Amino acid sequence: MNWTWEYLPDQGQVVGGCPADFLAAVEHRAAELVRVAEALYLDGTSYQGSGEPMRYLDVAGGLLAYYVVPRLELVVVCQVTPPPAL
Repeated sequence: MNWTWEYLPDQGQVVGGCPADFLAAVEHRAAELVRVAEALYLDGTSYQGSGEPMRYLDVAGGLLAYYVVPRLELVVVCQVTPPPAL
């Protein structure tokens, strides 16, 4: 298996209507989170124990909520809050 990331429940529900530049920043951060998880869990499929709690990350003035599922080698992006409109 290879580490990956995805939106839950789907992209439209999580980031629908977000500005394109903010969406690009979210996807860039998600890819970075995948690289971090790969380094932290060298063989995620053999991970024993409970998964990580939900975490929050600042992204381009907005907020990204995610969690890591080591056994599935998956980073799940489940909520984003875009920056306030100026």
